[in-house]
Amino acid sequence: MSIGLDRRVVRNLDPYLLASTLLLCLFGLVMVYSTTRYGLHPLVFVRSQMLHFVVGAVIAGAILAVDYRSFASGARMLYIANVILLAAVLVAGRSSLGAQRWIPLGPLGQFQPSEFAKLAIVITLARHLTDRPGPYTSVRDLLPFLAHISIPMILIFRQPDLGTALVYGAIFAGMLYAGGARRRDLALLGLAGAAVTPLLWHILKAYQRRRLLSFLDPSLDPLGSGYGIIQSKIAVGSGMLWGKGLFAGTQNVLQFVPEHHTDFIFSVVGEELGFVGCVVLLALFYLWLVRGVRAATVARDRFGALVAVGIVSMVAFHVFVNVGMTVGIMPITGIPLPFISYGGSALMTMVWAAALLLNVGMRRQKILF
Repeated sequence: MSIGLDRRVVRNLDPYLLASTLLLCLFGLVMVYSTTRYGLHPLVFVRSQMLHFVVGAVIAGAILAVDYRSFASGARMLYIANVILLAAVLVAGRSSLGAQRWIPLGPLGQFQPSEFAKLAIVITLARHLTDRPGPYTSVRDLLPFLAHISIPMILIFRQPDLGTALVYGAIFAGMLYAGGARRRDLALLGLAGAAVTPLLWHILKAYQRRRLLSFLDPSLDPLGSGYGIIQSKIAVGSGMLWGKGLFAGTQNVLQFVPEHHTDFIFSVVGEELGFVGCVVLLALFYLWLVRGVRAATVARDRFGALVAVGIVSMVAFHVFVNVGMTVGIMPITGIPLPFISYGGSALMTMVWAAALLLNVGMRRQKILF
């Protein structure tokens, strides 16, 4: 596999995917500053986010320089390392807000393995599907792939991180469908999952159960678990068409919306930039996803196409659930808005995912010497 950026490869770089990625990151930095500029150190959050973007961009450059097929050869070691890191969180991870998801790095801060695990699962599952191309004539043929994601999914569920576990499900479904699984078999797996769901109710933490009940009826606990949904909907609705103006949102300034720089950052977009600002942001995401689908359709091999589909499925699910959460049509699961929400691990993962998509698109043609 070649290492380095050949000029003939660079010519295939998708300018729309690159531009939409950079614009989303810039949009995110502005909104992180808007939501965290109060206090004695108004720039601490945005500086941290910018530092993670720079580090992520440097590593993204390295990802672009390596033929994406090289990642397939290291898929087994990547899977093992991923499982070890997720298991390490349960042993030595730091707890916050009722969840144990972060590994401390001393003066370097901390990182969240479950974010990096999403991209690792995309790469390793793409390799698995490439090695076992089918045809898949029954649900039994899909069980090896279900086992592939089960171990990391269980480890993440134990943290507990229900939202990321659901992201795995979206990646799994999208990649299996693109890989050739029959709709009927995928539906049977979905029905089996739905049948098991009631049994998981008693496994969920108390705050997770309250969140699900408040999603059905926020008025059950308007000052507790339903507070975030209520205030988020108020913030989004108060922005109306044009919004109250950047840095001028009262719900944001007075911090009525909880976790407004992470989970509920879209509500700040709605309040300050209004319906127009929300449409612009969603249009950027739509452009990004469309170009991601294009990368999948022009990929030179099955592995590249499946990687692209997995990344698109991951980001699309993130956007749908996070935006739906802020307007009350999805339960609160703690899934961040890609490129926008504050969080260094999440931002770097998304930047690397974009680089991998660009990589697949750049090497869609065989270079002839």
